[in-house]
Amino acid sequence: MSTAILTGQPVPGSSIEGDLRSLGFDVKVAAHTSDAETLLAQVPGEDRVAVVDARFVGHVHALRLGLTDPRFPLAAIPGAVTAQPAARRQLVRALARETSAGGATAVAVDSLPDRVVTALDGDGAEVRRPDLGSLVAAVPADPQARNEIRQAVSAVDDEAVRLKSAVKARDGFFTTFFISPYSRYLARWCARRGLTPNQVTTASLLTALIAAGCAATGTRAGFVAAGVLLIASFVLDCTDGQLARYSLQYSTLGAWLDATFDRAKEYAYYAGLALGAARGGDDVWALALGAMILQTCRHVVDFSFNEANHDASANTSPTAALSDKLDSVGWTVWVRRMIVLPIGERWAMIAVLTAVTTPRLTFYVLLVGCALAAGYTTAGRVLRSVTRKARRTDRAAEALADLADSGPLSTLLVRAGAGRLRLPAAVAAALAALLVVVPALVWGAAWATVGCAVLSVLASAAAVARPLKGALDWLVPPFFRAAEYVTVLVLAAEADVNGALPAAFGLVAAVAYHHYDTVYRIRGDAGAPPAWLVRAIGGHEGRTLLVVVLATVLSASQFTVALTVLAVAVALLVLVESIRFWVASHLGGAPAVHDEGETA
Repeated sequence: MSTAILTGQPVPGSSIEGDLRSLGFDVKVAAHTSDAETLLAQVPGEDRVAVVDARFVGHVHALRLGLTDPRFPLAAIPGAVTAQPAARRQLVRALARETSAGGATAVAVDSLPDRVVTALDGDGAEVRRPDLGSLVAAVPADPQARNEIRQAVSAVDDEAVRLKSAVKARDGFFTTFFISPYSRYLARWCARRGLTPNQVTTASLLTALIAAGCAATGTRAGFVAAGVLLIASFVLDCTDGQLARYSLQYSTLGAWLDATFDRAKEYAYYAGLALGAARGGDDVWALALGAMILQTCRHVVDFSFNEANHDASANTSPTAALSDKLDSVGWTVWVRRMIVLPIGERWAMIAVLTAVTTPRLTFYVLLVGCALAAGYTTAGRVLRSVTRKARRTDRAAEALADLADSGPLSTLLVRAGAGRLRLPAAVAAALAALLVVVPALVWGAAWATVGCAVLSVLASAAAVARPLKGALDWLVPPFFRAAEYVTVLVLAAEADVNGALPAAFGLVAAVAYHHYDTVYRIRGDAGAPPAWLVRAIGGHEGRTLLVVVLATVLSASQFTVALTVLAVAVALLVLVESIRFWVASHLGGAPAVHDEGETA
């Protein structure tokens, strides 16, 4: 529930009371300043409350932006201030001080909400002030000013501004020019029918799963239908975020669903393509798994770099300066966004190739495109890191340690003194990856590979023995991800029996979900998954060593069964814990989150 307290006498002809009711507020009128404090005390503690000057003149969407956004405990626009339950006490104190002082705070117009905001600023409270752009929000001082402001309101199309602001400010070329021009109207259609972003997100997932099912038929008609449905799923994927921005329906649960469903849709589609190819006698499971590994590692690079520099100081990198200079030239912005093969370009490419070519060719082009994009972005970030003089914080080091996903073996070795190896963290992580991937490629499932995997565990422990604050320490999680995923791929491919690669695909998908879930928790300031979960699924080094040992001691068919069992066990553990956590956070009133997401 939401309650708005109008302060002062409404001006004849004013629409403010009706505007507030249209936004879902229960309106109470405080004829005198002293009444506002009494009315505020009567509002239930679990309700959002707003204090609005009865003389307010402005656009309805300005009120919506200022008073209904669930992401911010305190927010204000000229003539109005709002507080969610968590910030109610701050608002009560500021209002009490202003009413008792009789308006001592100096403001341009004697507006109680504006005086309260000034008092909140003086208390050090974080008050969100949305950028209204061309929208109007003001408290006129006299009739002439009121008429001028009303004319300014009439001159701006409130709905056009709202539709434009529903589109993500920074997006890929394909999304910006081929999807958003009409998906924003679909978002408005959904809003007017009471649909929620989570419902649209779910519809996008179901559409993608149907597309994967069509691809799995292995027929040309199925491939064409799969391509069309994949684009339709992407349109809905854009629509859910636009609907959230259009109607300000942000939530913790929604951000998680949007992020995880994107990965589920894409990787389920890879599996569908692989199944369809198998029906035609072409085994492309290794390519499908390779594409999933490459895309996941790309995301880990993005996440790790961003977390390492989330609150780093002194950005003096000449590479960053060059990047900013290139972004100042219009055409280079779009070229650079397309080079990284963001989700819009990637899904459009996959959809077209699925419809007109074969799954094998689709995966070949996808792998080449993603490899080039990964090389471009990673090289740029390495250059930024080595040329940047910055001090990384404890928070960044903790985030990187959580992303590393080290298990009980690394923990024991660190306690035993693995840090005495004194290797730079990124070097130790790269060594750990090479010690397990190269032997798997050379010897396959052999005891020599097991021995090297044991040494890899030692190198992994050395990489995380000290806080990850070095210039290139953000490379530690990507090295660990690549080592684990590629090892599973190599050993499953070497088994050369039906079902080994699909089982490996399932295992990597389950583990990748765990790693994505870790990222989304960190981004939501919820911390990493619980330590018991990381211990239960072994950490990256424990899982890698286990897979190498199983491949060595079991026959190929037994190894396939073991991979399947391991995939199911990991999936059940991480999914149950993840769903429990996010639903509990949502029901428990966790702060609403809206993640604009990665363009890749």
